[in-house]
Order: sequence, then C-alpha cells, then structure tokens
Amino acid sequence: MKITVIGCWGGYPAKNEASSGYLVEYEDYRVLLDCGSGVLAQLQNHMQPENLDAVVLSHYHPDHIADIGVLQHALLIGSFLGNPKKTLPIYGHHLDELEFKKLTYKDITKGIAYKEDEPLQIGPFTFTFLRTKHPVPCFAMKIEVNGESIVYTGDSSYMEELSIFAKGAKVLLCESNLYGHTDGRQAGHMTAREAGMIAHLAEAHLLMLTHLPHYGDLQQLKKEAGEVFKREIAIARGGMEFQL
Repeated sequence: MKITVIGCWGGYPAKNEASSGYLVEYEDYRVLLDCGSGVLAQLQNHMQPENLDAVVLSHYHPDHIADIGVLQHALLIGSFLGNPKKTLPIYGHHLDELEFKKLTYKDITKGIAYKEDEPLQIGPFTFTFLRTKHPVPCFAMKIEVNGESIVYTGDSSYMEELSIFAKGAKVLLCESNLYGHTDGRQAGHMTAREAGMIAHLAEAHLLMLTHLPHYGDLQQLKKEAGEVFKREIAIARGGMEFQL
C-alpha cells in the first residue's frame, strides 16, 4: 500500500500547493481521500484523473471538496478527447443531502453514501468510518488491506475514540491545525500535542501531521507531538510518499 500526499493545508492551499487530498494505492487500484482546493492540479504530477478508481470524502467543507467540480469537468473533457469512459464513484455521507447530490454528475461521477456502522469494500480496500467532532458532519476513515491499516482523521477536535479507532495503524494521518495548548473544541480542530496523544494511545507506527496551519513554525508541531508520541513523526508536505 502506498500513500502520496497531494495536499495538506487547512482552510486554503498555500501558494502553489493544495488543501486536503491523499492518494492511496494498492497494486493498480487508486483511491483519492478528499479533494480540496488545488488537488486536481497537484494530482496530475502523479497520475491522470481518468485513472482514479474512487474518491472518498470525509466531509463537505470547501478545503476538502472544492475540486470535486473541476475533477468532474476534467473527466467530462477527457471523455470528449477519447479517454476511456467510466463512471467514477465518489463516496460521501448523506447527512447533507444538498452536498451529497452534487457528487453525481451526468454519467461521469456517481455519489454513493457510506454509513458509520457499515464496513465498505472499495476495490481491495476495506473502509470503516467514525464520526468526528466538527461543526459539520465529518468522518474519520480506516483503510485496510492485507492486515495493514491507514487511518485518516479528517477534521476533528480531540476525542479519545479516535485512538481506539486507529489502534495499531501503520500510518495515522492526523489533523494538527493548532499549536500549543489552544482549545480547539469550538473550531473542531486539534493541536499537535493532541494528535500525538491519539497516536500514542493508538500505538500507531507513524504519525503524519496534516491539515497544517498557515502561521508559526511547523517544526514546532512536530516538537509538541513528540512530547507524548515517541515513534516516528512526519510533517506532511505535497508530494510526500510512504510505502507500507
């Protein structure tokens, strides 16, 4: 299983980069987790959009879905140019019907609802979901294949349930949008130290800090997470790859 960071910024993309987007691959199957602003442009450094097999969305804030519309247009234009035509499944929750309906576009993409209490098979991957603490409905996701797992928290304030959900994960993609002892409960975001606590309790192998803030010294995030998590920590950056 391979993970590529397509975008890692919270709120909006940094210059020439992208907000949330992560490519997960196993053999020849490719799934995009979230599709935020700038993701489509960055994705093309790694693959062509028509070669995606599925997209899975954590929630419907723009920094996680802004490029869904342009992805749909890219696939439509590609079909006019003779690219092999297939309907791309886009998985999302149905707790916001208006946003969910936008996932279906002509015969280009098809919105498919996932449920928190039902595992979902997407190609070779088994997905399970956990609702997080965020101002709008949002779901963390666990992606498993061949006994190994990646966990992506989506957006959330601290909740101990995430450490149970992420138990033993090879890679924990954890949001860390805040520094120090900031209280992120109202905003629905975590500090790096809280991300480290989740990784520690989960006994994760690698903690990747993502959904990064646009201010301060990002190395401070790694330092704060390292106060509680003693295994490997990485600060996400566009183009970063991990092979499990």
